[in-house]
Amino acid sequence: MAMASAESKAMSTIDRVPAGEPFTYWRESDGNFLGYLNAYPDHWTQGDDLEDLKTHLLDLYHEFAKEDLPGIRKIGALVVA
Repeated sequence: MAMASAESKAMSTIDRVPAGEPFTYWRESDGNFLGYLNAYPDHWTQGDDLEDLKTHLLDLYHEFAKEDLPGIRKIGALVVA
């Protein structure tokens, strides 16, 4: 049991990101990573490395998922018959 607990603590951030939540990211010349959740392209965040960026993206995801915040632009899909 102790091993399973240690393994779950060691899970990377990507394992905690909700399934199917795509994001866009890139590495800047200074080495920092910038990115945004594709559903919220106006709201960028940054991290010292990719894992740090994913942590910040996850924070954004939870913040925006709480409620329908005014002024937050989203991308949707329209099904055309």
